[in-house]
Amino acid sequence: MLKTLSQLDAPQQPQLQLLWEDKEVKFDVPQLHKQLRSGERVLDYIYHIEDSKGNPGDTGRLMVTNLRVIWASLVHKKYNLSIGFARIGNTSTRIVHMHSKGRSPSQALYILAISNETRFEFLFTDVSGETSRRNKPIFASVFNIYQLYQRTYLYRDLKLRGAIVRLGQLVILPDEQVYSQVQGVWNLSSDQGNLGSFVVSNIRLVWFADANETFNISLPYVQIESLRIRESKYGPALVIQTSETGGGYVLGFRIDPAERLNELYKELCSLHVIYGEHPNFGIQYNAQDARQCLEDAAEEAVQASQFNIENFDELDDRQEREINTKLNSYLAEGCLGKTAATRAFNQNEGEPAYSKELGFAMERIRDGYKLQDLWNVMPTKMETFE
Repeated sequence: MLKTLSQLDAPQQPQLQLLWEDKEVKFDVPQLHKQLRSGERVLDYIYHIEDSKGNPGDTGRLMVTNLRVIWASLVHKKYNLSIGFARIGNTSTRIVHMHSKGRSPSQALYILAISNETRFEFLFTDVSGETSRRNKPIFASVFNIYQLYQRTYLYRDLKLRGAIVRLGQLVILPDEQVYSQVQGVWNLSSDQGNLGSFVVSNIRLVWFADANETFNISLPYVQIESLRIRESKYGPALVIQTSETGGGYVLGFRIDPAERLNELYKELCSLHVIYGEHPNFGIQYNAQDARQCLEDAAEEAVQASQFNIENFDELDDRQEREINTKLNSYLAEGCLGKTAATRAFNQNEGEPAYSKELGFAMERIRDGYKLQDLWNVMPTKMETFE
């Protein structure tokens, strides 16, 4: 960090709106559901929902945005809730019995949120009374969007020493465009400084050390409070002040020559203003497509559960145990394989015959042989093949 800085004549940059929506839990904010911040989009609506803990009996609706979950009462306009995704500790669905509906089972969404070391429990219950909604995942969009929020933190939060650089190249995020790369940038966070490189994109500013890629910082524009050029003990430096939600850091970087520093400063100021008008928080979600996927999956599950024996062919296991008799036609005469196979499948040659000399039935002797030949170790008559 920079400890001794003196202000230079530099234009003041307009500060971006502080990003608090995903990091706080708020109650009864006037016109909450109508005053969304720039870049915040409502991704799904869930109607006929009651806040069973704080406002029982009031029917409202859930609004799931790319930053938070909002519940607003349709009976009393001043009653509402805002639960930022960053404050959610646990979510699940439950089956509850509503007293007002004759203790009929209804589906409910349970959320555990932690804000300022205070734990809040919320229970949002379906009060539509429709039996068809009991077995449907009506709160699926809350879980899906919350998972997307957790995977896209680099769009919104400052990250130190992350796995964001690979082989000297920045790992690009979806919808991210790199505008410029600046080498020879000194990070003045320590007394001796660290030499590295800047990567400037439409979403964030990234610096990483040349000697160690894991020593890096990813700073989204939404977390930048101000950009200035100030005089330090190392000379003119680019000073970046992060917002309170970004840690409240003061970061200093030195770039030579001064003309190059001024060009980068102007570029960052321009991108900072443009991003403030159209922030990108990285979450892409289509509620209709998600519902269609759930319906298709449910239909496939129903079809799989309906077993119809007419749709399957019966397999005879005995066929697998049978020996292929066509193999016998390829075996040479006198081969044991052929004799065994023939004995098993050829009834004519396998039938026993009565022997007058022995006085009992025995297997037929092959043509060209006599009973006496069976007692000789070596046959007296050898077969020849031409």
